[in-house]
Amino acid sequence: MGWGVAFAQIHRMERSDSAQAARTYNLNPVVVTGSGHHQRLKNTPTPVHVLSSQEIREQGITTLDGALTRMMPQVSMAPNSMGTHLRLNGLGNKYILILINGQKLTGDISNNVDLNRINMARVKRIEVLDGAASSLYGSDAIAGVINIITDQPTSQLVSVMSDTRVSGHGVLTQAVTVDVFKGGFGSYTSFVHDRADSYRNSDLEYVKGSETEIQPTIAPFFTGYRASVVGQKFTYAPNQHLALNAGIDYSHKLTDRPDSRDDITGGTDYEMRYRGLRWNVGGIYKFTSRNSLQADFTADHFRYGKLYDVETKNYAVGDYVQSKKQRALDAQVKAILGLMRNATTIFGAEWRKDWLVATSGNIDRAVYSLAAYGQHEMRLFRDFTATAGLRLTYHETFDWHLTPKVALMYAPGNFRLRATYSAGFRAPGLDELYYHYFSVNRGKPQISFGNTALKPEKSHYFSLGAEYRNNIIAVSLTGYINRISDMVVKQNIPVDDEVRAMLQAEFPEMKPDEAARLERYALYQNSDRGDIKGLQVNVSANVTRDLNLSANYVYTYARTRSGEVWSMLERSVRNAATMAANYSHTWSWYRLNVNLNGRVQSKTYYPGYEDAPGYGIWNINTSHTFDCVRHFTFEASLGVDNIFDHVDRRIDSSLRKYALYTPGCMLVAGLKIRFK
Repeated sequence: MGWGVAFAQIHRMERSDSAQAARTYNLNPVVVTGSGHHQRLKNTPTPVHVLSSQEIREQGITTLDGALTRMMPQVSMAPNSMGTHLRLNGLGNKYILILINGQKLTGDISNNVDLNRINMARVKRIEVLDGAASSLYGSDAIAGVINIITDQPTSQLVSVMSDTRVSGHGVLTQAVTVDVFKGGFGSYTSFVHDRADSYRNSDLEYVKGSETEIQPTIAPFFTGYRASVVGQKFTYAPNQHLALNAGIDYSHKLTDRPDSRDDITGGTDYEMRYRGLRWNVGGIYKFTSRNSLQADFTADHFRYGKLYDVETKNYAVGDYVQSKKQRALDAQVKAILGLMRNATTIFGAEWRKDWLVATSGNIDRAVYSLAAYGQHEMRLFRDFTATAGLRLTYHETFDWHLTPKVALMYAPGNFRLRATYSAGFRAPGLDELYYHYFSVNRGKPQISFGNTALKPEKSHYFSLGAEYRNNIIAVSLTGYINRISDMVVKQNIPVDDEVRAMLQAEFPEMKPDEAARLERYALYQNSDRGDIKGLQVNVSANVTRDLNLSANYVYTYARTRSGEVWSMLERSVRNAATMAANYSHTWSWYRLNVNLNGRVQSKTYYPGYEDAPGYGIWNINTSHTFDCVRHFTFEASLGVDNIFDHVDRRIDSSLRKYALYTPGCMLVAGLKIRFK
């Protein structure tokens, strides 16, 4: 046997074994979100859902919303010009805490998250924790936590990667990374550009106030955008005990909507422009393998406003009017200690200050909070582990809050039985407290008031789960109840002549004809409570060395009560499932990966509006990796999104809402080049 043939066979075996090891690892990865310290997924008493970078790559996904909605049925999203309306287990944006490496992401537009700020080129895995997590993470973690864990490779001296992906309607994602690591020093540079064109699935809409008269429109069903993220991170580990890091990310996004026209409705005079700047410094000192001290400081700035591209009576082309500016400073210290043989103890403290300046809402306020927390996780006896945690938070506006957590796990062999109780709380935002807002949107006046008499929202989350897991298959079943009191909602209050006169005096800039069209105004209030019950089933199996199958199903019954009246939570979905089949095989220097995935869900509830119908979407992605040139790897991908061309083509109406946002069947192609 020649040396070339022998080398090819060894190389093929190494690549095949590596792929198989990665699949086994994906069934039992290392996670951190549920317990606050690194441990294997099967060993954590608090269940966590994990999306690995390999799974995301195999499905041909380049955006965070694509990763979550294609692979996690408990997550749904509705994109619009104001960001992304995200829901987790029936609850919306403001109840979901989004973290990057454990640090909160600041910045929203009318409670819609700007997910384009997240640098997907650096994602190592995405961890999703269901239910209240305030004992570790404080306010806002009532529905759950989405923690994006980033990657800093340390195995190569120099690594350069370019990843391009294109599809219909102007969709383009371009990512470039340059990594250098030597002698304990690491430099990680990245650039991501993401863009998409606006589109409509129907060129008609109902005339406002009518359900019979229709007219043409150019208002986008999906709002196009151009977004970029530039990131730089440095790490330094002079020895096995100390590791330091510092990083900065700058993001920019601009919507791309049709300009206003005199002959047709739906255009706009301006685009929405968003900018974010986030930097952090931190470090960890490991006294021993089980005892460490960690400190992090993060500063996050986010602002958005209107950039005019049509000349109006008051503004010229190129004028920018800021709408909202948010800023946050966050400092954390955490000790992870192995004080006992079969136990891990965490002590931590956090200081945080948030600023909000909203020109349109007439707000210039700041608020700070202090917190101290502790958690003890211990194997009490063979196969039985218990976790108890408690967080004490002082909020400048809402004083003191205690949020406990208890988790139990019985783990005989490959089985896991888990029970969890956790309390959560959410302090009303500065906008909900102090908003004083007036605007005119497409000729319709809108008024919102904050309410300084609001009470914090509180929740109690209970879950029971069973799991079987080995190197081939993982099966889990979890049921939960999440009960929330004093939910903060926008109540629409009818306007009569007396109230209209009061509002005109409050907002003198409102014109008489605008006041005449005003039918109601919004006031933030505490409703009685929310009640969410759910069931989750997850299955993943390595059927053969090359074939993996997975399926996830979620049942969610989400209601809210105001007075004595119960109604379904807006945008909640009763039934949803995701499925994927992945085949991967390596022949010498060539590797083939084929992934078929789908999402099926029932109707989406919109109380007071027409419910959005259910749908099923299927996608296929193939990737072809060539490792035949020294130091270079080439990966070409080709796929089809929405294979069966499922599209919601209903005519726009003031009473109509949507759940499916796709223009139809699209060809998707990509090319990744890596030098190492």
